[in-house]
Amino acid sequence: MGIRALLSEPLARYIVRQQQEWIAKSLEVQEKWRKQLVAKAADTQFGRDHFFRDIHSYSDFKEAVPVSDYEDLKGYIEKIKTGESNVLWPDKPLYFAKTSGTTSGTKYIPISKDSISNHINSARNAILTYIAETEKAEFLDKKLIFLSGSPVLTETGGVLTGRLSGISNHHVPGYLRSNQMPSYETNCIEDWELKLDKIIDETLHQPMSLISGIPPWVQMYFDRITERTGKKIKDVFPDFSLFIYGGVNFEPYKAKLFESIGKRIDSIELYPASEGFLAYQNSQEDESLLLLLDTGIFYEFIPVENFFDENPKRLSIGEVEIGRNYAVIINNNAGLWGYSLGDTVRFVSTNPYKILVTGRIKHFISAFGEHVIGEEIEKALRYAMERHPETEVVEFTVAPMVNSDKGGLPYHEWLVEFAAMPHNSEQFARDINQRLTELNIYYLDLIKGNILRPLELVPLRKNAFIDYMRANGKLGGQNKVPRLSNDRKIADELLKMNRS
Repeated sequence: MGIRALLSEPLARYIVRQQQEWIAKSLEVQEKWRKQLVAKAADTQFGRDHFFRDIHSYSDFKEAVPVSDYEDLKGYIEKIKTGESNVLWPDKPLYFAKTSGTTSGTKYIPISKDSISNHINSARNAILTYIAETEKAEFLDKKLIFLSGSPVLTETGGVLTGRLSGISNHHVPGYLRSNQMPSYETNCIEDWELKLDKIIDETLHQPMSLISGIPPWVQMYFDRITERTGKKIKDVFPDFSLFIYGGVNFEPYKAKLFESIGKRIDSIELYPASEGFLAYQNSQEDESLLLLLDTGIFYEFIPVENFFDENPKRLSIGEVEIGRNYAVIINNNAGLWGYSLGDTVRFVSTNPYKILVTGRIKHFISAFGEHVIGEEIEKALRYAMERHPETEVVEFTVAPMVNSDKGGLPYHEWLVEFAAMPHNSEQFARDINQRLTELNIYYLDLIKGNILRPLELVPLRKNAFIDYMRANGKLGGQNKVPRLSNDRKIADELLKMNRS
């Protein structure tokens, strides 16, 4: 066992002991953060505008701090971008994490000196928790790759600015630098396909043990390696033993990824966002994620069915229920207040508080009142794939078809790129539809009431989604295609590309 693996084991045990301490007092820890955040930001522009000095309870906090999104905080962020200090949080941010917004264009998410540890230490602790549970640490002595955005940073109002994954690259611990892949020069390449080829050049003959990234881009990395070598990944990288991922639900990609690897390996799911690192999988025996309650974030939750109400009910961690879907609201030590992440989660445990990420609050189909969410379509697809085990799905998206050229009732259109088609695609579609009616009573009522007809499956050509992402300047990095849309913008563009 090498020195890195040897030293990691006592550190892993220490981190898990700390974890158990804050888990045991989760409610007190969250109340501590609410008080600390409000006290520290009381003299910022936001704190003065929202009378932070008069906040003495959670009820006061909800009265003073409205639920917001990026557009609501944009005026404050624009002041920071012009060089002002003490706007949302004391002093200036350490970084702006630059990310794409659906309505706001480019978003500049502040990361402060206080909040950077949330991003960096949480990723580290996910790995250490894995080591403590499995007693597997040898992978640390071999080569590790983090497929990420460019670490090149620019300045905005005197604040270093870049993609979150690129910012994080500057904080990789020194003891891992010497076995981190790819090289800094290669990581700085902006063109994803050129970068991918260079990454393969550098890693192909290395003892890769840990590979991390968003599943579709890792799959692309694996596909290119297999094209070059004609081998399964396990034969190219016999030391590969741990896959770390986040950003999308792994389930639709799992079968094809493991088929590409050629064996089952351990995996760790992370829940990072530019706004904060929220959770990670803390056990190989359980796919749910431990919500990180002691890293500088005060959480609130809004039941999904109430999110679009004029004054939606906001709940603290002690008020959530197992089995319900909630929109996630964060208040953090970078100055995001009442901030809606846009994500939905479902609690599967409250001792400790563990979640599954179920979708996006705005990524649903409700063109006819059905309100089908991401978790439901992914479960329906998994149900069909279990009944058609020959099937491999590369990527998919779903959109409503209101006025078909063929006439007839409207329906949901599933655009799917298969690596291996089901032997009976019509039955495959019927199986998806059947499971969806079981998962969503509104969808069932619309089908039974002849308002909707069963879904239609449209197979797309190879690389349809890659070509779509390339055409929209979103190939690689942290980008992903929405699973669900309430309009046909993505679907129509994919179909146009498919025909061409």
